[in-house]
Amino acid sequence: MNASAAHLRRVRELAAKALCEAGVGTGTSEMVQLITSELIGNSVRACGDHVPLVVEVDVKEDGVSVKVHDPEPDLIPSRRPVELDDGNAESGRGLGLVDKLAPGWQVHPTPVGKQMVCSLPYDEGEGRA
Repeated sequence: MNASAAHLRRVRELAAKALCEAGVGTGTSEMVQLITSELIGNSVRACGDHVPLVVEVDVKEDGVSVKVHDPEPDLIPSRRPVELDDGNAESGRGLGLVDKLAPGWQVHPTPVGKQMVCSLPYDEGEGRA
């Protein structure tokens, strides 16, 4: 996909549908959609609008894996010192949110860019149906 607002909505819709069909609960599905949006947003900020991206959402026994690949290997996302509840901050909370929902996310170089990878455990009381 090329990153755009319309494509982001479509990715969220496809992720929600695929997760529902795989038996993933609503809470986890919503977190996956949020994380996916944040990772795509980071790629757009690094590479610009309409950057070609590859997005993968994989349902596993212990949670859901999300991977977003972009073509810019040198622009690694970094956390900003912004509190999640800072009402004055206009940006900078995205990776802090990713840290809370999917701790341990990583960035891996690839032959044609980089891939941001994270794993979200199933929401409390959910899991795969």
